[in-house]
Amino acid sequence: MTNKEYADFLLPNVEHDMDYYEKKYPYRDLKEGAIVTRYAPSPTGFVHMGALYAAFIERKMARQTDGVFFLRIEDTDKKREVENGIESIVRDLNNFGITFDEGVVNETEEKGIYGPYIQSKRKDIYQAFAKYLIEQDLAYPAFETEEELKEIREHQELVKDRIGYYGDFAKSRFFTKEEAVEKIKNGAPYIIRLKSPGDFNKKIVLNDAIKGKIEMPENDMDIVIIKSDGLPTYHFAHLVDDHLMRTTHVIRGDEWVSSAPIHLQLFQVFGFKAPKYAHISPLMKEENGARRKLSKRKDPEMAVSYYHEKGIPNEAILLYLATVANSNFEGWLDANPTGKIDDFKMDFKKISPSGSLFDLEKILNLSKNFISRLKAEEVYERGLAWAEEYDSEFADLLKKYKEYSIGIFDIERNKKKPRKDYTCFSDLKNQIWYMYDELYHPNKEDFEYQNIKDPKEIETILSTYMEKYYSEEEDEQTWFGHMKDLAAEFGYAREVKEYKNNPDQYKGHIGDISMVLRVALTTKSMTPNLYDIMKLFGRDRMMERYGLKK
Repeated sequence: MTNKEYADFLLPNVEHDMDYYEKKYPYRDLKEGAIVTRYAPSPTGFVHMGALYAAFIERKMARQTDGVFFLRIEDTDKKREVENGIESIVRDLNNFGITFDEGVVNETEEKGIYGPYIQSKRKDIYQAFAKYLIEQDLAYPAFETEEELKEIREHQELVKDRIGYYGDFAKSRFFTKEEAVEKIKNGAPYIIRLKSPGDFNKKIVLNDAIKGKIEMPENDMDIVIIKSDGLPTYHFAHLVDDHLMRTTHVIRGDEWVSSAPIHLQLFQVFGFKAPKYAHISPLMKEENGARRKLSKRKDPEMAVSYYHEKGIPNEAILLYLATVANSNFEGWLDANPTGKIDDFKMDFKKISPSGSLFDLEKILNLSKNFISRLKAEEVYERGLAWAEEYDSEFADLLKKYKEYSIGIFDIERNKKKPRKDYTCFSDLKNQIWYMYDELYHPNKEDFEYQNIKDPKEIETILSTYMEKYYSEEEDEQTWFGHMKDLAAEFGYAREVKEYKNNPDQYKGHIGDISMVLRVALTTKSMTPNLYDIMKLFGRDRMMERYGLKK
């Protein structure tokens, strides 16, 4: 039996050979230096922060070189798949502006000529490549049951040998074609394994784009390439897909570094040029004085849904990821505060080869700065979108008082250094609740007027201001002059400095008077500009808040 006949027997009904697919998927016509990379998740759950970090870097590297970024779904392990897993991945990434030039659009649609981009739909392609290896005597059928493989592992552990299917432990490697055919004809189930040409005592060198030169033993494991269901293992699909989709750079988590000898060997046995590998270190968390990987199980901030629920802008998350990804991004951002990430040139050499410490406070700070630079209308629209999903009561108020709400968000916004009251959109209601009568239910006995404590004096200050000094038409400078006059009328210094220089001559200063007006109106001692708040309230609502007759 020839190798060709053997391959046809082991993998029958494969319509096309390997050369057919080489012609079908030509090399991409891109400029020199263009990076073609992919995000290749399994549809097994939500997109987490580590995955978003990898996808962000992959997209950035492709886009800045006028390359291609595509989405491939690795779904050959059907047992782990979750319902609507693909659509969940696409949606979560789109929410963060991570879009693709090619690949899966949803469960049924794709774009691009290098598909199918879902691995379970590429079975014939993988089998054509596996047949080639069999024809070259570089792959063979293996018959061990799970129990037999377990016995091999237990023996290896007992004699303290390396664990795996290699050398003399690879018993199926030594069957003749005739013996193997006979077993199959008698109903023995089988898988296809690589006949590894590697020598564990020799070294290979991985020139990693992030970690630099890494030396590792050659692979000598006869890994599974085609499973009993005819679908490939991750390793073999990786080889076929990245070759035919013409991937130039495989950017992935560094848990895959140990698999690099297998992947490089697979490219080698086919005579293909391997892509460049760039292994990203995980995001780390400090706990009890030690560092550990950010965990999907332990850390709620690992899920991207955590940030949506908080109302943290996606742009702030991406700014943070850029800060983590390249050590020089923060300096660039300081020099270009209105610059966009797309304007920044990311460099593999600036990506930390060791794990970066995850900093939630940094994300919140970036979020606060980002929101402070938005127009009031944008704060309103984004805040409303958040509230419609997570706080219907607040959403109703925002819709009922649209222009009024925009006016609130506009206070002290159009300045060189705008206020930074809102850390995230879930913060809006907590910061401005007192501006809405529907949310205003204070206990006035708890008001902290600070230096002025006499209820009679407080009442007189409020009534005098409204009757004698308040005007809806005045500008801020005139308003502030009236505030000084009010302070003087009650024996308080017109200026804080004046009081500090002559404390015995005054009961206090203008700040004490304005505090009474502020607290009685809002309950809070710290608010945005009091003049702007009063303008938004108007006379009637102020009189009501101050407990005065209209």
